[in-house]
Amino acid sequence: MLTSLAYVFLLGMLLGWVFSRIGLPSLLGMLVTGILLGPCVLNLLDPALLGISADLRQLALIIILTRAGLSLNIADLKRVGRPAVLMCFVPACFEICGMVLLAPKMLGITALEAAVMGAVIAAVSPAVIVPKMLRLMEEGYGTAKSIPQMILAGASVDDVFVIVLFTAFTGISQGDTVAVMDFLQVPLSILLGIACGAALGHLLALLFRKKHMRDTAKVLIILSAAFLLVALENRVKGIVPFSGLIAVMCLGILLQRNRPEVAVRLSAKFSRLWVAAEVLLFVLVGAAVDIRYAAQAGPAVVLLLCCVLLFRMAGIFCCMLGTVLNAKERLFCMIAYMPKATVQAAIGAVPLSMGLACGQIVLTVAVLSILITAPLGAFGVERTYKVLLRKK
Repeated sequence: MLTSLAYVFLLGMLLGWVFSRIGLPSLLGMLVTGILLGPCVLNLLDPALLGISADLRQLALIIILTRAGLSLNIADLKRVGRPAVLMCFVPACFEICGMVLLAPKMLGITALEAAVMGAVIAAVSPAVIVPKMLRLMEEGYGTAKSIPQMILAGASVDDVFVIVLFTAFTGISQGDTVAVMDFLQVPLSILLGIACGAALGHLLALLFRKKHMRDTAKVLIILSAAFLLVALENRVKGIVPFSGLIAVMCLGILLQRNRPEVAVRLSAKFSRLWVAAEVLLFVLVGAAVDIRYAAQAGPAVVLLLCCVLLFRMAGIFCCMLGTVLNAKERLFCMIAYMPKATVQAAIGAVPLSMGLACGQIVLTVAVLSILITAPLGAFGVERTYKVLLRKK
């Protein structure tokens, strides 16, 4: 495993640097590294590392979401208001509807199978979006109208909504009944996540005010609390709806609100942690991608993905109606809300493992959605934010 980790970090950083030098997103180089090192090509990664890949990816996601919470100002979120709430579910609904309308005609599958496929690919990737939006916030682009904050908040909740839909659609495919309560899990999990994260963040703020300790010790305490929140989600799964990742971000937000001077220093510490976590995350996502399924895909699948992306952009446009955003800023939101990676790598193979007839094609579409949208969205953000957004 140590050898595998050395490959992951050295080659991941190397290819990330090479891709950035030629004007492409560094994360694309990391994804390519994972594909090359993974089981489908060179098979150089230890099976033990691949076995804990999902946990390591979640660890990286916890780091970046905690950093996001420490950088988010509640006043900015309040100023965004309605569009931030709509971004949590409207674009995903549009994309799933597009898949249900187009996939049966283009791929010859049923409407229910198309709904399962739509739920797999509808989730955006916080791992791709969050660091990009944090960079914009640091540089002051779009912050006057809270554009990065709106996208960041929406991307963090979007996954919860889509995964609940995915669970419902796969349950129907297996002949299970789906109750209204299954859909009520979405707001309940969000509200409970906010409440638990806010309460823990408030307690940590009191602790840091009364007890002097080094910032490194504070980082370890915050990370441990975040791990416990995510573990709590797994422990109460099926009993109480609860979103651990939303709780993690809310923990950071409350710390930022109650101890802003400490939050600035801690955010810098988490930025350093992200240097290693980013490489680990995207290389392991790449290793989870089976390019054999991508190679089997015909032009119809690629065309389908492009078409449903247009549905997604229409949903984002609807979210922006009635706002003060101009045409350029709305276009940027459409580009920034495009990348998919972590959720698709996590659940893309689930329908196949469940024995659903659509399992193979769903996995193929999930793989292609990562390969197409993650680099396209990241590249689009890097190339357009200085043109489409105003600097504060």
